Amino acid sequence: VRTIKMAAVGIDVEDESILASIFRDSFPENWRENPDFTLYLSELSTYGVDKLSREPERLAEERAQILEQTQELAFCNYKTFIKTAECTKEIYRDFGLVEKHVSAVLDKLPGLSEKCKRFIMETEETGASRRMNSLTLNRHTEILEILEIPQLMDTCVRNGYYEEALELASYVKRLEKKYSSIPVIQGIVNEVRSSAQLMLNQLIQQLRTNIQLPTCLRVIGYLRRMDVFTEAELRIKFLQARDAWLKSILGSISDSDPYFHITKTIEACRVHLFDIITQYRAIFSDEDPLLLTSNHIVNESAIFHGWVVQKVSEFLGILEMDLEKGVGSRLDSLLGQCMYFGLSFSRVGADFRGQLAPMFQKVAMNTFVKAVQEAMEKFQEDMNLYTLISPPYMLGSTIHMTLPTEQPGTLQPPMVLLDFPPLACFLNNNLAAFNDLRLCCPIALAQEVTICLEDALVKVTKLILAFHRAEETAFSAKEQELFIQFCITFTEDLVPYLNRCLQLLFPPAQLAQILGVPPTQIHKYGSIGCINKGVILDLLDFILPKKEIIIPPKKSLDEELEKILTAESTLHSPGLETNNELLSEQYSPVMSSVVPSDRTEEIKPDSSDVDENASS
Repeated sequence: VRTIKMAAVGIDVEDESILASIFRDSFPENWRENPDFTLYLSELSTYGVDKLSREPERLAEERAQILEQTQELAFCNYKTFIKTAECTKEIYRDFGLVEKHVSAVLDKLPGLSEKCKRFIMETEETGASRRMNSLTLNRHTEILEILEIPQLMDTCVRNGYYEEALELASYVKRLEKKYSSIPVIQGIVNEVRSSAQLMLNQLIQQLRTNIQLPTCLRVIGYLRRMDVFTEAELRIKFLQARDAWLKSILGSISDSDPYFHITKTIEACRVHLFDIITQYRAIFSDEDPLLLTSNHIVNESAIFHGWVVQKVSEFLGILEMDLEKGVGSRLDSLLGQCMYFGLSFSRVGADFRGQLAPMFQKVAMNTFVKAVQEAMEKFQEDMNLYTLISPPYMLGSTIHMTLPTEQPGTLQPPMVLLDFPPLACFLNNNLAAFNDLRLCCPIALAQEVTICLEDALVKVTKLILAFHRAEETAFSAKEQELFIQFCITFTEDLVPYLNRCLQLLFPPAQLAQILGVPPTQIHKYGSIGCINKGVILDLLDFILPKKEIIIPPKKSLDEELEKILTAESTLHSPGLETNNELLSEQYSPVMSSVVPSDRTEEIKPDSSDVDENASS
């Protein structure tokens, strides 16, 4: 066989082509691919002629033998063949079923795979959940404490346990840093923040109530630990809250009576504002070097300074408003309270007394101007009703009465004014204005008061001239004489008396000291404490009788004037407060009757003469 194989292998391509060309039509085409056929052809090619001629017989015999064996085998084993055929059929049928089921199984395998994967995942989740539940059960106490933090925080805040609330808030902040991704922790953090906001509102609300320094320190300490405001914002919040409380106190004061309102406002501001300033300085230190850093951008001391300036400005605004409404004759009392208020604030570096003087000066001047205006209007009414038909019998010169002895430091009104009721009433009204002015009489008003009086006297003079023009044609000789006496009394008695009153209110020595000039030189600076009588005399020059004037040497005149002013300064130089006391002894707001008494500081015409004049 090996030889045959070697021979077969040895057949080259040329031999195969020869065999193929010889036996082209002797066998089917598909036999060529059979290796046994090729081997057999190779073997045939090695036979000799004799053997090759016997080969058909041998093949026939072998074929017959094989056929016989096959028949015998089929005869002996036909049952086996039948059984084999049946088995083959059944096997074929079973293979068909198996193939069908396998196909069905293959179709369902992807779904089964997905379900298995899903089952594995659900099993893993169930296992993890079971492990988590087991862990939760083991840590139940700790978890319950964490979950109860918001409720505990709210209870602490509502009951005022701010120390414990701050500790809980700090603990929750640490939890948030570690477990910020856990939704439950985020919910706890949000609830705790709501409670912290409620605590912040409560603490700020406490600053809006009447609390003392220890409570303020405690509240600001809590606010600092909450770390929601910068240092500058915390100062502003403190001042805003305390300012709101102060405004509520001031707003509760009744403003029906201006004097009551301003006095209560002064008291409330002096007490409570001073407390707020003390609390602020105790809590916030602007001089602490530990608080001053290199990036110290906000000037925190300016916050407090600006707030104090604002409060002082608001108080001055309220004071000015109430002063404009009118406080009566209690201006001196109000000035004393305001000065004491300013003095107490000087201890904290907020002295505002310098701003009070112009304000009270303005009010005093306005009051005086109003009183002088009313006196002038009353004089005009009196002149409209005044008549010279019946002589006044020269009451001031013919009635014999015992006048009170003029005490030192007092000023007796000229009694001759009783002969002319309009002049007497005009003087009385001006004396009432002087008495109101002396309660609060700044020396700076000397010029304004003098000018006001000068203007009023000029207008009075014009009223007298108007009366003269209206009645001149109807004057009798007696009436003309009385009118001239009226003008002389006005210029020689009333005007000089008003000048003396001005010199008592504003002593020349004090004015000279303030101006820095000798007392004899004050008149060179205009109408300061002395009425310019020349203006009035010029208006009445054509009515007044001419007088022979002897002009002394200038040197002697200056010496005499200096002696007079020196004597007055000796009597009235103690100062403004002493002048006010002297004025209270010199004249009172309302003149008494001319009936003899221990002191007579006012003048009134006799009622019988007034009635007689009226009937005439």
